[in-house]
Amino acid sequence: MMRLPLFEFRAPRTLEEAARILDAERANAMPLAGGTDLLPNMKRRQQVPRMLMSLRHIEILNRVALHDSGSRLGACVTLSEIAADRRFRNGLTALAQAASLVATPQIRNMATLGGNICLDTRCNYYDQSYEWRKSINFCLKKDGTTCWVAPSSRKCVAVSSTDTGPALMALGARVRLVSRSGEREVLLSDLYNNDGIDFIKRRPDEILAEVSLDNLHGWKSTYWKLRRRGSFDFPVLSVAAAVSLSGNNTVEDARIVVGSAACRPLAAMEAAKSLLGRPLNQQAIEEAAALAARIAKPLDNTDFDMTWRKRVTAEFVTYALRELRGDDVRAERESFTRCAFE
Repeated sequence: MMRLPLFEFRAPRTLEEAARILDAERANAMPLAGGTDLLPNMKRRQQVPRMLMSLRHIEILNRVALHDSGSRLGACVTLSEIAADRRFRNGLTALAQAASLVATPQIRNMATLGGNICLDTRCNYYDQSYEWRKSINFCLKKDGTTCWVAPSSRKCVAVSSTDTGPALMALGARVRLVSRSGEREVLLSDLYNNDGIDFIKRRPDEILAEVSLDNLHGWKSTYWKLRRRGSFDFPVLSVAAAVSLSGNNTVEDARIVVGSAACRPLAAMEAAKSLLGRPLNQQAIEEAAALAARIAKPLDNTDFDMTWRKRVTAEFVTYALRELRGDDVRAERESFTRCAFE
């Protein structure tokens, strides 16, 4: 049985109190929301904070405000709440789909939006028990000196496995980071680093408090996820796409994000740019899919063959854009998944 290490527990009631605690403790403390990723990591001794600070009792972090002018989502809103709220449709559909595909219903009832955004990177050599990792002399991400996926690399290549991150990036999301010294708002796309260890730019004294979105009226979005099992598993590839279409189905604006193919979600900017001013016809979709696949360079650190995962990138972008065009792709999605494992 894997047991949690000893730790001190704090449960502040206000964001200001939480910021004071983190300011005093810095790297010795970690914020705790749902704990669905952090607590298992602590059992495996991947993360060993001296203090856990619960965010659950901070009321402002549990609020959802959806207005015509934009949306503001507290970091402690659960994934179940987002998936079940019918206001998260059309422009926000990608976020609802991503939230609904995380793990299992029981975990989604606990897991939070902020926690999934800040999800630790994953790797076949890292997400193992302490004894297993010790037997290979650990890895670069924790306690070792070698990245076993790319032994000649000086950088950890553990993969980003957040579902909501790519979806929110496709929606142009911003996040509010709060500390005792003040607060700052950054684009979610600027929050991530392409480094398996230093994968996020949130400072130890900062709390990710809120996600904000502009008015997405006229936008449509979707999220596609590849995993071996139909539930529970982390993504080994994902695609989030959002488009704003004119009355004649011409693309006025577009965003495409590829997830779980690197240490951070990757914005396929050239692919999105190629769609502008064009109808979503087969030629435009195929060109965008090919451009998006170029940036996906998966490594052998998750499930499935890495070459096959790269090929699936173009397939998923194609399906996602066809769905946004209005095609019924549900049967094709099921057929693709079934054929992939035969």
